[in-house]
Amino acid sequence: MQRTRSANALLANVRNVADKAAAAWAEEALIAEQREHRQARTRDVAANLLDEKRRLRSLGDLAFNENPDRGQAAW
Repeated sequence: MQRTRSANALLANVRNVADKAAAAWAEEALIAEQREHRQARTRDVAANLLDEKRRLRSLGDLAFNENPDRGQAAW
């Protein structure tokens, strides 16, 4: 929208302001996209940690045993 305003403006100062506004909006869009990507990555990491925590909890005492083969023997 700002680029269109700049292209159609007759006055140089209006073009300058519209160009600066367009650049600012483009930068804001980039920052917002990065923020959304970071938030999604944070949610993924948190979900993976929660899954791992649940898995370890389901193992009970076996998760903290020094013998890694405990509970693995098939009789």
